[in-house]
Amino acid sequence: MKQVAIIGSTASGKSDLAIKVAQQTNSYILSIDSLSIYKEIDIVSAKPSKDELDTIKHFGIDEIYPNQHFSVEIFIQLYKNVLATCKKENKNLIIVGGTSFYLKSLLEGLSSLPNIDDKTNLHVKQKLKNLKECWDELYEIDKTYMSKISQQDSYRIEKAMLIYEASKLPPSKWFEQNPPTPIIKNLDIFNIEVQRTILRKRIENRTSKMIKMGLLDEVAYLEQKYTRKPNCMSSIGIVEVLEYFDNKISKNEMLEKISIHTAQLAKRQQTFNKTQFLKLKSAPLNELESIILKTF
Repeated sequence: MKQVAIIGSTASGKSDLAIKVAQQTNSYILSIDSLSIYKEIDIVSAKPSKDELDTIKHFGIDEIYPNQHFSVEIFIQLYKNVLATCKKENKNLIIVGGTSFYLKSLLEGLSSLPNIDDKTNLHVKQKLKNLKECWDELYEIDKTYMSKISQQDSYRIEKAMLIYEASKLPPSKWFEQNPPTPIIKNLDIFNIEVQRTILRKRIENRTSKMIKMGLLDEVAYLEQKYTRKPNCMSSIGIVEVLEYFDNKISKNEMLEKISIHTAQLAKRQQTFNKTQFLKLKSAPLNELESIILKTF
């Protein structure tokens, strides 16, 4: 089987291109988008339409609910499951999306964790009842590692504490002794080049389209059902609508802020892609389809 990745900034046309290529190459699609993974977050995530999802089998979309935890480890397991399905059903795989950090994790892999028994798990869960004390203890043990972790990041604090309690090593020392193993060793990665002025216009048009599709109703529903606590509720497109609901900004200001913040995200994505992937093949959208097809 063949695997390729299509990346690019938000609103660059990745999803449409992936579907076109998939239709011609007997492929399934794995989405790497930090919002599309959630059920019920449909408009703000700019998911492919139901018709598009029915045309080609997609994975990584509508996998969990907004109040459920998601991590790189869970994503890697999802990828392994998808890979097994593709091999079983004799399909190629197209990995596509804007959260390129997930793609990087596949290429670099993750370090293994020490064996964690039930006693250690229970002990750490008790300690985590006081998250601040846990962070302080770990900071004394491993200042370098913990300085990169927020005192409110319960998931990463728990992981660091489990590593320390199970191995009796500072987390940074554990990772040094257990370097990551790549999950994918060879992968063609294609990046969509878009002129800034064109991209800004596409972002503005997409923002207007989201409003017409019912963005305000979607965010109101999500807030009512899940509150503002889940991490996904601080995403671009949601946080600005919540500001509008709070009467902090006008509707026009909300639209403008969504467009500005999306454009800023696009710039960060472009920088990340160009600096993190050394063998990147970049081309404009209208040229990329034929370039990708030649690799199959």
